[in-house]
Amino acid sequence: MSNSDNGDALLENNPNTIVALQSEAGENSAIVNSSQEAPNKTSEPQSETGNDDTTTPEKKKRKTSKVWNEFTVVVMKDGTKKNQCNYCRARLAYQNTGSTTHLNRHMLTCGVRLATISGKTQQVLALPTMEPDGRIGNLTSFRYDKEKVRDILAKMIIVHEYPFRMVEHAFFQLLMKTLNPKFENMSRVTVRSDCMKIYALEKKKIKALLGSVDRISLTSDLWTSNQTIGYMCLTAHFLDNDWNLQKRVLSFISMPPPHTGLMISDTVRHLKDSFTLKKSLFFDGKIFHVRCCAHILNIMVQDGLVVIHEIISKVRESVKYIKGSPARLHKFNEIARQLQLSTTKRLILDVSTRWNSIYAMLESALQFKDVFPRYHERDPNYKSVPSYEDWEKTDKIMEFLEVFNEATNVFSGYEYPTANLFLPEVWKIKELLELTTVDDCDYMKDMAFKMKDKFDKYWGECNLLMAIASILDPRYKMQLVIFYFSKIYLTEFEAKRKIDVVEDAIYDLYNYYVEMHKSQQPSQTNMDSGSSNKTSLLEKNKTKSRSEFDMWAQSVECVTHSKSDLDAYLEEGRYISTNGESFDALQWWKANTLKFKILSKMAKDVLSIPVTTVASESTFSAGGRVLDQYRSSLKPETVQALICTGDWLKHDYKIVNSTSVFNLSGFDAVGLLLTLLKNQKVPSRPAPSIGGFGAVIGLAIFMFSIGGFGAVVGLAIFMFRDGLLPSSFNCCLLDTSPRTDAVADWQQAAYSSIDL
Repeated sequence: MSNSDNGDALLENNPNTIVALQSEAGENSAIVNSSQEAPNKTSEPQSETGNDDTTTPEKKKRKTSKVWNEFTVVVMKDGTKKNQCNYCRARLAYQNTGSTTHLNRHMLTCGVRLATISGKTQQVLALPTMEPDGRIGNLTSFRYDKEKVRDILAKMIIVHEYPFRMVEHAFFQLLMKTLNPKFENMSRVTVRSDCMKIYALEKKKIKALLGSVDRISLTSDLWTSNQTIGYMCLTAHFLDNDWNLQKRVLSFISMPPPHTGLMISDTVRHLKDSFTLKKSLFFDGKIFHVRCCAHILNIMVQDGLVVIHEIISKVRESVKYIKGSPARLHKFNEIARQLQLSTTKRLILDVSTRWNSIYAMLESALQFKDVFPRYHERDPNYKSVPSYEDWEKTDKIMEFLEVFNEATNVFSGYEYPTANLFLPEVWKIKELLELTTVDDCDYMKDMAFKMKDKFDKYWGECNLLMAIASILDPRYKMQLVIFYFSKIYLTEFEAKRKIDVVEDAIYDLYNYYVEMHKSQQPSQTNMDSGSSNKTSLLEKNKTKSRSEFDMWAQSVECVTHSKSDLDAYLEEGRYISTNGESFDALQWWKANTLKFKILSKMAKDVLSIPVTTVASESTFSAGGRVLDQYRSSLKPETVQALICTGDWLKHDYKIVNSTSVFNLSGFDAVGLLLTLLKNQKVPSRPAPSIGGFGAVIGLAIFMFSIGGFGAVVGLAIFMFRDGLLPSSFNCCLLDTSPRTDAVADWQQAAYSSIDL
């Protein structure tokens, strides 16, 4: 059947559609307008003269012109005849005289016919797409690319955490075939292979990215999957060239047992011996190890809540009982509506290992404290109703715990610097504990004393990193350390001694950066002199005159400005922020980089160090979705590829992850796949160079966590170039602090024994 027959048949069956006609080779295409009438393919002999009264039939003239191979005579609904082009479907006048001049003229100008004869089909324009870096792509012609479709499909599965088997679903294959008949069905094995290839490619890009970073900070934590396999997540934190805080998941590896203290001690000792000898550990390891502040708060509050465990148990059992049945919950909400209480808020059941979930449970239950006794009157099986005195105690405890909840929220951020916010929050907690220890209520005093013991154990000694980070905040400077230390420590002598320790440490750290800055100057001079040998004599003279001027200017500046960047910074007044102003310390240092050349580099490295492992723990949420009850057979290497690549792609395409729902900005894998199959071009990203990068080596230091208890000391990853660590490369190790006293005592002993 010819192309015209195919198109006419389609138009007769569905005249409201647009039909694309293709040749047997699949190359020639033409468009039929839906407003055109469907042609009548019946060719009954009719009188060419149009005279129906004649009785003598005239002999039909044979058509000898070649133009009739390109046109078809069609009969319209009103009975008139038209000559329809077999290529563009245009309809021209039918001449009873047999004239074909206008038909020949159309043959010479028909674009579809000319493209068909030349072997080239009409191209469809692809709409501009958004590149990962925010640029708008160019308007180009569309060409179906099977490999790019597979690439986007694999990225869609990785980013949105779809199962591999989705590509074998019948309606998914039907959707793809509907969008483009050229789409080839794939198996889950093929998709997994594509995902692993993307992981290998993206890993090279991450190595190249880290190769341009001077210092990184690492956070790590352990998680047990539904496979009863322990996984360790390692997350890198660093600042990019625009002073924006970045994080990347570097590994999500399975950790086989045993996870004993001896393994931890040996690994830490090996870590210390490996890097101290090479002198590659930042600031001689003085700020190498940082405990997770969120976990210390969890230990502190959990110990204090033991005093009121009976009240918490009553509230927990009450919430569990009411939420255990739809009928009970409906009856509870009816009573709340009768009391004109908001029913938009719901009761929350806590997770016993996380104190802030207990806080949320008590906060939600307090809003319905008048409902519980009335519900007890209607349901005699409800036994664990809190008394009026219990609610009074809970109300006072909530007011006390609010300070801890605010501190947890501040420490848990990983998109803004948190090290400089540590000291103000710790001082508020210290002051609250001191006031509560002299409270009239015995249960409040007992709770405060228990928390104070943990506070003195973990935060009794000065943390150099947190104090230095606070000084580098232009709102605080040295005044904050002097003010808070005088209140935190009992005697003036002890406070003065701690202040001197911090002041000496920040000057030592600054001198470390000064020496590093001086060591980089000769290399730059040699580079300039080497390049000047290739220039002309005139250029050499200009370079020499500029060099002489630079040397003279530097000598004058050294005489005129004898103060260092640190002295000038500390003597300046503090930055006074207005109420409600959102202040970003990193952006302040970025704006003052030229003013404080050396000190700004130091601030960039110190302020990028996080104080919690929230970033690593948030990855476990994605791990729980990837390893659900239907996908528990995935191999550990596949899990690592999916978790790590998903995190990298979300950062590349600026996808904001909110649990399992994504707010897409700049890139939508599903949308891009659909438009790609139709008429759009896939955005391409040039692969960054990875020259000079040798290998990535990970060293694990950890304790296994079972049932929410245990500890994680950390895992470090370092970058090698030509087999040696660069002297400017830094790793600051952050661990999740122990959740039990026994582990805490062991960890203190282990760290002191290896003398980090």
